[in-house]
Amino acid sequence: MRIGEKVGALLRAGDLVLLEGDLGSGKTVFVRGVCRAFGCEEQVRSPSFVLVREYRGRETVFHIDLYRLTGLSDWHTLGVEDRMGQGVALVEWGEALERLFAADALVVKLEAGAALTDRLLRLRWNDPRLLRMGRGA
Repeated sequence: MRIGEKVGALLRAGDLVLLEGDLGSGKTVFVRGVCRAFGCEEQVRSPSFVLVREYRGRETVFHIDLYRLTGLSDWHTLGVEDRMGQGVALVEWGEALERLFAADALVVKLEAGAALTDRLLRLRWNDPRLLRMGRGA
């Protein structure tokens, strides 16, 4: 959650974050951290069954789950692309979108560690804001 908060401090409307990792790897917990950084007061829950949840704070957060979608055409029918400039989109199971948005998206890969609460996160972003996080953004 702390890394999600640090990343959240860097994000702004129009940013896309693709979250990748197995079930239980911490994707929703990461989103909780981002939402905390934005001052969202609602409880962050997995959007698995509703596909998209929206949280309001300093920026609007669109929390999207692609696990149940069958292809990129389903992504387009969600209508999120039309609203992405109005907030930050955090997409669980975002591997399917990497092809479309690889140049601009922040990709966060989460893996479970040796202990139950350990996580390994790998971040890739072609944006200089990511460098600020390493300097205590």
